[in-house]
Amino acid sequence: MIELLHTKFQLAEPWWLLAIVALPIVAWFRGRRSVAAMILPNAGAWRRPSVIGGTKLSTTLIFLSAAATILALARPQSVATERHSKSRGYDIILAVDLSRSMEAEDYFVDRKRSNRLQAVKPVLSAFINRRENDRIGLIAFAGRAYTAAPLTFDHKWLGRQTERLQIGLIEDGTAIGDSLAVATSRLLEGAKERAGEREGAFIVLLTDGENTAGIMEPMEGAKLAKDAGIRVYTIAAGKNGYVPFPRRNERGERIGTSQEFLRVDTETLMKIAKETDGEFFRAESSDTIDQAFEKIDETSTIEFEVQQYSTITELFSYPLYAAGLLAALAVFSSRNKMREALA
Repeated sequence: MIELLHTKFQLAEPWWLLAIVALPIVAWFRGRRSVAAMILPNAGAWRRPSVIGGTKLSTTLIFLSAAATILALARPQSVATERHSKSRGYDIILAVDLSRSMEAEDYFVDRKRSNRLQAVKPVLSAFINRRENDRIGLIAFAGRAYTAAPLTFDHKWLGRQTERLQIGLIEDGTAIGDSLAVATSRLLEGAKERAGEREGAFIVLLTDGENTAGIMEPMEGAKLAKDAGIRVYTIAAGKNGYVPFPRRNERGERIGTSQEFLRVDTETLMKIAKETDGEFFRAESSDTIDQAFEKIDETSTIEFEVQQYSTITELFSYPLYAAGLLAALAVFSSRNKMREALA
C-alpha cells in the first residue's frame, strides 16, 4: 500500500536568488545614464527619435526574463514524501452461535437489558472494522453450520451480513464441532486463493452452550483446525444458572419473561483453545465480550514494516521556459518600436 504523506517545494541552489538583488541596481544605473547631445538651433525639427533604449515594455520584459532565469538557476524542486507498507494480513472466520439460548437476556447494553446476540453484534462490527488488512468470513451455526459470508475484504458488506444474523434462522441446537469443520474448510480454500500473501489464519468461536447437535464432535473439529495450522480463540458467552428468558406464544410473539437454567460448557471450549494454541475467554457481560475481542485483536495483529521515500521532481524548466518567452516578447516589442521610429 502506498500512502502520500505530503508534498513540499524547495530550492536546491537558493544562493542564486541573491542575484535578483542586482537587477534593481542595474535598472537604477540605467535610468541615470546620460545621453550625449549637441545644442543646435532648431534641432527638434530634424532630430529622429532614438531607438537605442527600446521601449519601457521591452525593458520590463527583459528584467522579468532575467529574474526567471535566476529562479531557474536556483533549481526549484517538488518533494513528495510517500509511505510504503506491504499489505499482508490474516484470514479470519467468525463462528457465531445462533441457537435459541442466545436469546437469554443476561447482558446489559447502555444500562438496558439485552440478549446475548444483541450484545455480541456491535462488538463483532467493531472487531471487523479494526482489521482492515484482513479477509474475514462469517459462519452462523445452531443445529447446523452455514457460511453466512465468505472470506472478504469488503468489511462494510460483511458488517451488514452480521447485522442480519437472527436467532431462528437455523434449526435449533449447538453444533460446535461442525462449525469448526466448516470454518477450517473455508480457511483452507482461502489459503489456496492467496498463496504467498496470507500471514496466517484463525477462528473466533463464540458460543453459549454445550454441543448438542451436528455430525462432528467439538474436539474432532479442533483437531482438523490444529492439523491445518489454524488457531481457535473460544469465547464462552453468558452466565451459568438461571437467566431471564423471553416467553413466546405459538405465533412467536413475546408474552412475558421466565427464568431458565442454562449451562456453558467452558471445559470443552478451554480444551479447543489449548489444542489449537489459541486462547479461551470467559464473557459473562458485554464488557468482557468487548475485552475478549480487543485481546484477540492485540494478540493477532501483524506489525507491518513501513518504509518512507521521498521523490524529487525538478521544476527549473518552468521558469526557464518563462524566461525564454519573456525575452522573445521583449525582442518583438523592441522591433516594433524600431519600425515605428524609422517610418
